[in-house]
Amino acid sequence: MAIATVNPSTGETVKVFEALTDEAIDSKLTLAQQAFEQHRHTSFAQRTEWLHRAAQLLVDEKERFGKIMTLEMGKPIAAAIAEVEKSAWVCRYYADQAESILADVPIETDASRSFVRYQPLGVILAVMPWNFPFWQVFRFAAPALMAGNVGVLKHASNVPQSALAIEEIFRRAGFPEGVFQTLLIRADQVPQIVADERVKAATLTGSEAAGASLGSAAGKQIKKTVLELGGSDPFIVMASADLETAVKTAVTARMINNGQSCIAAKRFIVHDAIADEFAERLVHQYAALKLGDPLDPQTDIGPLATSTILNELHQQVQACIASGAKLLTGGDPDTVPTRSIPSLQHGTFYPPTILTDLPSDSPARQEEFFGPVALLFRVPDLDSAIQLANSTPFGLGASAWTQIETERERLINEIEAGSVFINGMVKSDPRLPFGGIKRSGYGRELGAEGIREFVNIKTVWIK
Repeated sequence: MAIATVNPSTGETVKVFEALTDEAIDSKLTLAQQAFEQHRHTSFAQRTEWLHRAAQLLVDEKERFGKIMTLEMGKPIAAAIAEVEKSAWVCRYYADQAESILADVPIETDASRSFVRYQPLGVILAVMPWNFPFWQVFRFAAPALMAGNVGVLKHASNVPQSALAIEEIFRRAGFPEGVFQTLLIRADQVPQIVADERVKAATLTGSEAAGASLGSAAGKQIKKTVLELGGSDPFIVMASADLETAVKTAVTARMINNGQSCIAAKRFIVHDAIADEFAERLVHQYAALKLGDPLDPQTDIGPLATSTILNELHQQVQACIASGAKLLTGGDPDTVPTRSIPSLQHGTFYPPTILTDLPSDSPARQEEFFGPVALLFRVPDLDSAIQLANSTPFGLGASAWTQIETERERLINEIEAGSVFINGMVKSDPRLPFGGIKRSGYGRELGAEGIREFVNIKTVWIK
């Protein structure tokens, strides 16, 4: 895949970049290692000052950065600007909290004094996806740099301008040269970087295949990794739920980022007693969503990021219908209104789609649908809801709706996921650890747990 900005709304190739040569990669890793030897000794006060400046740059130029994201991967402009603001939030959180989170932890033992000290590891490689081009990077970089590490970024090939803009932000904020660098490289160049002795650990957000590849390469070098992979998050609605709020939230939870989010609600598991009404309301609200130019503030859903994603999603939908699933709305990209707009007729738009009555042996029950497609299931009771929720290989997040205390406790305890949100949609928050289990990955980002992933947890014993 070329490293290029291709506007998914129009299909136009905006700008093409050359991948770094092996010699250029080596030079950048040398610079990163040299930067680490200095950065590890800077004070928390100095890092805090730099990171607060980065946050302010994000806020001051949020419209500019938002437009870069929308141009490269198609998210609605309002969502892009909100993503920039959230990136500023994570910078401020770690700027203010890192020192206390990483303070020495005293422990009573047979020593005169013993404690745990957290120290940086060195150069950390981040392999990041296109769907949240700024947020995914900043939620890694803010804690990593505050801990005293330095970062090198291999961003997705379709968001190179976002990647370069992020490097620019850290440089303008005052971080010394080499503390954060963007590497415009191909995927097949990643293993050589993982194998380089100057790189001490790696983190990846992306597909199962990408995670398995990076995890395998790092495992051969005995290097720490954090992986945040796919999800097929359940959205469980029991009979006691506030149905109006649940349906409204269901639309937002599925359509966030044009449906291209690992933690988007994808499987709607609804109690029989309210399933008909839930489906009727969901179809009605889907019909009101506006597809169109993502730079138009009135647009609800923009294009999918690439034509490959569009084709794969449509194949999944068609396979479901062929297996016996019922199509409630959408399902045909040739019917989207953007087809009649000359400037958008080549855009990768997919209509909001709802499928139900999926056969129990349908492969779709085990797959992640990365786009505006909802899978609707009916269940007779809580046992069936939990069993269905846990029936996929994924375990990222889950949303559940009930007013009954005993149901709430069972859902919290029995759903196999890295997070469970009761009466709310799954979302990431700098204050809370984020990550999954099963094939959704391992390790955590954000919160205190996130900043401690890439440090040496050193035991100190003094007599």
